[in-house]
Amino acid sequence: MLVAEANGNTSMKIKTRGPSIVDIDMTPMIDMTFQLIAFFMILINFDASEQDERVQLPSSTLAKPPDAPLETPITIQLTRSGEVIMGGQPYASAALIRGVLRNEAYALESQGKAPANATIIIRAHKDSKTGQVQELIKVCQEEEFEKFTLRAKEDVGN
Repeated sequence: MLVAEANGNTSMKIKTRGPSIVDIDMTPMIDMTFQLIAFFMILINFDASEQDERVQLPSSTLAKPPDAPLETPITIQLTRSGEVIMGGQPYASAALIRGVLRNEAYALESQGKAPANATIIIRAHKDSKTGQVQELIKVCQEEEFEKFTLRAKEDVGN
């Protein structure tokens, strides 16, 4: 508030009414929090589809977590009975996933990526037969996939 004095000088006088309270609008912060919660819930659901309780991984002292996330992972699971699970769908044998692998290869090629650069993650049950894992790898190679990772449970030597 500017006050003019009788002699022509101008001075500024500020009135204060006690401590001022600042109200912060928390709506954007709450909105962002709910969006993050929804994002992580969706992310967890996608991860759960790549793991099946029927597949118990073998333990290995050589197993270690990957250094970096894989660029284009494709997860295939093999149960004790030889059933192959891909994308949450069960197939009676490895030969029956050829069509699904062809679709994956087509999707990669439409994104400008080669199937040879994708990594096939094989989660085989600890009691599955080695020949079934080899057959699964052979089917994938016939569909031009070249990189493979076998999953195992890390044994820390308790």
